[in-house]
Amino acid sequence: MKPVRARYGRIEQVVGNLLAENHVLRAPVPVEDIAEACGAHVQVHEFNNEISGMLLRANDQQIIAVERSQSPVRRRFTIAHELGHLLLHGGLEVRLDTDFKINFRDSTSSTAVDVEEVEANAFAASLLMPQQFLQQDLRDRFVDVEDEAMIRDLARTYHVSVQAMTIRIATLMNLHRL
Repeated sequence: MKPVRARYGRIEQVVGNLLAENHVLRAPVPVEDIAEACGAHVQVHEFNNEISGMLLRANDQQIIAVERSQSPVRRRFTIAHELGHLLLHGGLEVRLDTDFKINFRDSTSSTAVDVEEVEANAFAASLLMPQQFLQQDLRDRFVDVEDEAMIRDLARTYHVSVQAMTIRIATLMNLHRL
């Protein structure tokens, strides 16, 4: 059953469990290792920039495929996004030679139209930039999303884009969690 609104509490719970189970105590989060620990094989493919990433579920296998031409930080976010689909959503059923379920990450994934895409993006942000890690790294500091040097340093530490870090910090500040 598809969720009708984003389940942020569930996302934080799943991410917290993943970090604990994989003994991740600080950034950067080893997203490929975590995906593999969850049973997903990560592969890099050329999709001619038409698809950022894809989750394929077939014959008891899960494959997360990401676009080769993406930057390393973008690939990390895409892997985390697809892992979010794997752990939170049943997937769309597609029929070809065999039955399998597939999730694509494409240009509509970040438009906040589809609840599953919103959840997968929230999952990726939470996994790559855990709230408790950011709170620790930012303790005793004045947090300003317009402080480009601070955001750039954090993005480098967490191996994410400056844009992703800016959005994550702004979101946590709006929720009064930083």
